[in-house]
Amino acid sequence: MMLAPSEPPTPPLQIENPEDTSAFGFTTSYKISASSSTSKRDSLGGGVLVGLAETMEFFYFVVFGALGAVVAALELSKNNKDRINTSPAFNSFKNNYLLVYSLMMAGDWLQGPYVYYLYSTYGFGKGEIGQLFIAGFGSSMLFGTIVGSLADKQGRRRACVTYCITYILSCITKHSPQYKILMIGRVLGGIATSLLFSAFESWLVAEHNKRGFEQQWLSLTFSKAIFLGNGLVAILSGLFGNLLVDSLSLGPVAPFDAAACFLAIGMAIILSSWTENFGDPSENKDLLTQFKGAAVAIASDEKIALLGAIQSLFEGSMYTFVFLWTPALSPNDEDIPHGFIFATFMLASMLGSSLASRLMARSSPRVESYMQIVFVVSSASLLLPIITNFLVAPPEVKGGSISFAGCLQLLGFCTFEACVGIFWPSIMKMRSQYIPEEARSTIMNFFRVPLNIFVCVVLYNVNAFPITVMFGMCSIFLLVASILQRRLMAISDKPKIENWTAMKERDTESEPLND
Repeated sequence: MMLAPSEPPTPPLQIENPEDTSAFGFTTSYKISASSSTSKRDSLGGGVLVGLAETMEFFYFVVFGALGAVVAALELSKNNKDRINTSPAFNSFKNNYLLVYSLMMAGDWLQGPYVYYLYSTYGFGKGEIGQLFIAGFGSSMLFGTIVGSLADKQGRRRACVTYCITYILSCITKHSPQYKILMIGRVLGGIATSLLFSAFESWLVAEHNKRGFEQQWLSLTFSKAIFLGNGLVAILSGLFGNLLVDSLSLGPVAPFDAAACFLAIGMAIILSSWTENFGDPSENKDLLTQFKGAAVAIASDEKIALLGAIQSLFEGSMYTFVFLWTPALSPNDEDIPHGFIFATFMLASMLGSSLASRLMARSSPRVESYMQIVFVVSSASLLLPIITNFLVAPPEVKGGSISFAGCLQLLGFCTFEACVGIFWPSIMKMRSQYIPEEARSTIMNFFRVPLNIFVCVVLYNVNAFPITVMFGMCSIFLLVASILQRRLMAISDKPKIENWTAMKERDTESEPLND
């Protein structure tokens, strides 16, 4: 998934009264007051605030260290019940896929923190930047289903290579300050995102089954892919991007060039080691027929429809959260370390994927069962900004370090990110079970259509509603996802009404013959 646009650089803080600057942790000369007691009182107050700021800074390291310790403990304490015994052939196949997937995600993560910043350095305002982002999600919505169908028809390996080429071209457009060229880059990026979240998973599932590996082993690849791609690689990408832009002073376009290099390396590995697989190549069908077939599959099997609704509700809430966490933690322009907080979120996501790997390695509880709890917990965690808004008094001073309410919200957001880490491998496993192989990429991109519509609406109206309303909406969506997940659990053991071939035959027979 792509990062939210990073905030533009904060302008220097303007303090009307120089005597108050000690509250923000930097030194200045004080006016000599006629009363020495007043000066002592001001100095004491400033010292207390500086001490509070240092305490809050220490809080970040405590949260990050605690999460890191828990992740390490979970990984090192795995016993035979938590591990799956696999074959050397599968391990080689899995490691090859994980290497490629990590390179693909590195190409994605490197770009995210610097997209907004790059556009701002080219002189574009908030409105124009918003239009560029809407173009990205809109192209993913409009073209995603088409490229998904082409992946099923023309080959998933070919679609993965197309992802690399499309995203590399998108990175190249970032060198131009021209609005039209940047808009083309956003459209290419939207198409690439659709391929990233459909073609690779479709290739993996088809190849896994084609090679005769056990179905349970698939969950191992899913959990490791999320642990590495959405966790470790995201953290390393953030640090590497920071090194290129800040330490080496190569400019905000440098991460995009690095992303293109990682994508090129991954494409070379795909071309040299991956074999091709298809969805339903038995007929030379046009795209409209493929769309109709995917729609029939969704309408004929309640499990597929429920899965699509659950995915859209959760991912819609997740992408909204990506845009909201910064203003939620700094409502009064508090000075928060965005990069460090992002790394903390990714560590929490690694914690979730580590938990998911344990859960999926066992026969009980089933994924359909524990995901109900995950959705309820994630819904509750996004209620914290609303609760703290009513129960905790907002800080009176602008700027400064994170507030007490912000600390509580940060813990809740880490909980939500842990739920995200559980969600990804779990939804992948359910998709592998319920979505027919013949139209996997097409159906998966059908699921992304309502998601992209929702994100575009949120982006367009991000300033129209209070932040508490937005979080409340996300919490309701997640609660609905839990209800739908309960329904999916209830019907998960029912056999499919009819298989894919039977649905196609019925649909063909219902159509009149062409003259």
